[in-house]
Amino acid sequence: MFKKLLLLFLVCAAVQLKAQINNGPKIQREFRAAWVASVANINWPSKPGLTTQQQQDEAIALLDMLQKNNFNAVIFQIRPQADAFYKSDLEPWSYYLTGVQGQAPNPYYDPLEFWVKAAHERGMELHVWLNPYRAHHTAGGPVSELSVVKKHPDLVVKLKQGYWWFDPSKKGTQDLASSVVKDIVKRYDIDGVHFDDYFYPYAEYNGGEDFPDAESYAAYQKSGGKLDRGDWRRDQVNKFVKRIYKEIKGEKKFVKFGISPFGIWRPGYPESIRGMDQYDKLYADAKLWLNEGWIDYFMPQLYWQINNIPLSFPVLLAWWESENTKGRHLWPGLNSGIGGGEKNSDEIINQIMIARGILPKSPGVAHWSIGALTKHESLRNDLLAGPYKEEALVPESPWLDKKAPQAPTAAHEDRGNDLYIKWTAKNEKDVFKYVVYTQYGDKWTCRTLNARSSFFQVPKQVEANPKTKALAKLKAIKVTAVSRTGNESDGEIITL
Repeated sequence: MFKKLLLLFLVCAAVQLKAQINNGPKIQREFRAAWVASVANINWPSKPGLTTQQQQDEAIALLDMLQKNNFNAVIFQIRPQADAFYKSDLEPWSYYLTGVQGQAPNPYYDPLEFWVKAAHERGMELHVWLNPYRAHHTAGGPVSELSVVKKHPDLVVKLKQGYWWFDPSKKGTQDLASSVVKDIVKRYDIDGVHFDDYFYPYAEYNGGEDFPDAESYAAYQKSGGKLDRGDWRRDQVNKFVKRIYKEIKGEKKFVKFGISPFGIWRPGYPESIRGMDQYDKLYADAKLWLNEGWIDYFMPQLYWQINNIPLSFPVLLAWWESENTKGRHLWPGLNSGIGGGEKNSDEIINQIMIARGILPKSPGVAHWSIGALTKHESLRNDLLAGPYKEEALVPESPWLDKKAPQAPTAAHEDRGNDLYIKWTAKNEKDVFKYVVYTQYGDKWTCRTLNARSSFFQVPKQVEANPKTKALAKLKAIKVTAVSRTGNESDGEIITL
């Protein structure tokens, strides 16, 4: 009887130990991103024609700021007007880089390659932001011979405010944008592809008049098409969105596809909401894309305040969540540009906390834009002292894959007042970053490190109470590996 009880005790102890190893300390999950706009040099580079060194210095300053404030993703605009912030055989170098469309940086470097490497070194995801339908912006310099406007005049129309726009219904438009996306996904080590709210253009871009696609619609009708003009436009965009998702996954399944549409689907959805009708004005049936799961993350631009009754942030976010039938990531875009100061910081922090409450399984937001964070020190400080005080991993994407890396093999060495923690990955190709957990007293803390890291040095004791100056000793450590899709490995808790 005693032997049976002893065996039962040992089995229970093993189960408890396994549970401790598998269910020990866990890092917070939350997507924390900022948009970096290149169109009209809104965020980066600060103006066309900077030297290579100046451009790189500006980029590093932005990424260092994000890392310091515990962000884990950046959404970087690389195709603002059918041009390229990277080496492309399909479209010309961007005017916003050098001040001359088609002219490469000198000394030469590839900005996208630089941004990807720098973001990953800081443990951040890099999502490339493309505008699929804008052919030339009014702030984009003269239309050059290399511009799509000159090379593919059959695909574009000129709007009354001076913009050139692709006709979204043209097969050539969709084929070119598709080729650009596939080229980027194939050649660069990116983490996501991102579209914003510019589908068919806002009416004011054409002086309030309808989009000039009468010729395309007439050809559609002549071929036997039965849809009315609005449904036909939406159908073209829907087919394109579905196609892009499928083609990204065909190239690299782990690369996430996200869209950031206008924040309102239609007035009256839900009942209290008023405002522009993107379904009817931009021909973007964003609800359908979310319902069908044609995206991995959905980022409606909810740029309104909580107490703005006809445009309320929580009311709109809760409605979008009710339409998230495929369980994709729903990470709202916030208007962080409202500024700094206690009132504005409270608004942004409250929106982050509301998003955490409505979306507990996959919290996250994106900040429009990084310029607001660099400009308003008080906002940065309040975020870091509040909701972003601790580091966070991007939430998992289980529909992409559920496979976690193997646990790294961890060891430690005594270094006097410090402990030197070192580890080895079982398969480095499976690792995007590492998490090092440390337990001081009864409290666990964590630190994320990039995939190239293999060691970390920590003090053996830290101040546990600033008032009493009491010290807490290092009691345990744990190291885990994280995959490209956010899956975290097990890790043995090593008691010291």
